[in-house]
Amino acid sequence: MKEWWLQVGLLCVPLIAVYLHIPPPQLSPALQGWRTTGASFTFKGHSIFYRESFGVLGSSDVVILLHGFPTSSYDWHKIWDPLSQRFNRVIALDFLGFGFSDKPRPHRYSIFEQASVVEALASHLGLSNQRVNLLSHDYGDTVALELLYRSNHNKTGHLMINSVCLSNGGTVGCRFAPSLPSLCLLKDSGFLSPVLTRLTNFLLFSRGMREVFGPYTQPSEAELWDMWTGLRFSDGNLVLDSILQYINQRLKHRERWVGALTSTLIPLHMIYGPLDPVNPHPQFISLYRKLVQRSTVSILDEHISHYPQLEDPAGFVNAYLNFFNSF
Repeated sequence: MKEWWLQVGLLCVPLIAVYLHIPPPQLSPALQGWRTTGASFTFKGHSIFYRESFGVLGSSDVVILLHGFPTSSYDWHKIWDPLSQRFNRVIALDFLGFGFSDKPRPHRYSIFEQASVVEALASHLGLSNQRVNLLSHDYGDTVALELLYRSNHNKTGHLMINSVCLSNGGTVGCRFAPSLPSLCLLKDSGFLSPVLTRLTNFLLFSRGMREVFGPYTQPSEAELWDMWTGLRFSDGNLVLDSILQYINQRLKHRERWVGALTSTLIPLHMIYGPLDPVNPHPQFISLYRKLVQRSTVSILDEHISHYPQLEDPAGFVNAYLNFFNSF
C-alpha cells in the first residue's frame, strides 16, 4: 500500500510542476540582451520596463513604439536600428502586465491605465513638453487612440503628439475575427480562467501565434520561444484573462476612440498587412478608409499578415519613413 501511494506521489510531482510552470522558461541570449540594455521606472508602485536609444545627432525627432497583445517591446527589435538612423530618440516600453514590466494580480487592466503609463514614461524621460511621434501595433493602436483623444481634448498631462502611425489593430472598433483563439477563450471563462491560464503552454501559444503570421513569413522556433518567454516572465500567463478585457473596452468606448481618429488634425497613417486574419482584407481597410478619410494608408505585400514589423521589417520601415517624411 505504501509503495502504491509513493508511486502516485511521484507521478503527481511532474504534473504539478507542469501545471505551475516550474521551472520558468529561460530567456534566450537575445532576449536577455534586450532586457539588460533597458531600464525601468515606477508607475503607481509598479515597475515598467522601457528601452531607449539615441540616434541621429542634430535632430529632435522622437518616436515612441507601442506594442501589441500578447507580446512585448521586443516586437520592435527588427526595426530598432533603422529607426535609430532617422530619429534622435527611439523609445519602447512593455505595458503593465507585459514583457519585463510588473504583472500584478488581481488587477483590472485597462487601455486608460496603459495610456497613463505612456504619459508617465514621457514625463520620466523629460518629454512632457516635446512633440512625439507614436508608432503602434495591435493592442498598442488602441492605447495610441486614447492618447490621441487626450491630446485632442487637452487633458492634463497629455502628450504633445506630432503624428500617429497605426498598424493592424482594431482601430475602427469592430473586431472582425478572433485573435489567437486559444488565448481568447480566457476572456469570458469566469471561474475557469485561473485554471485555463495555467494550462496555456508553449505548444498552444505557438500554434495560435502561427495563425496570425503569413505562410511565407512564419516565425522560427527561436522567435516563438522569445515571445513565449517574454509572456511567461513573472507569470504573465496568469494575467492574460484580465488583459483580454481590452476587447470589451474597444467596443464599449468605440465612440471615444474612433471619434479621436476622425476629428484630429494630427497626421495619421495606417500600415497594413493584408493577409491578417484578425482584421481581414478588404473589409477592415475599406471601413478604415471610409471612417478615417484624412489618414493615409500603406498596404504591404499580399503575403504579409498581422505582425508586419516582424514579417516585413524593411517594407514596414520604408512605409513609415515615407509617411513621416511627407509632412
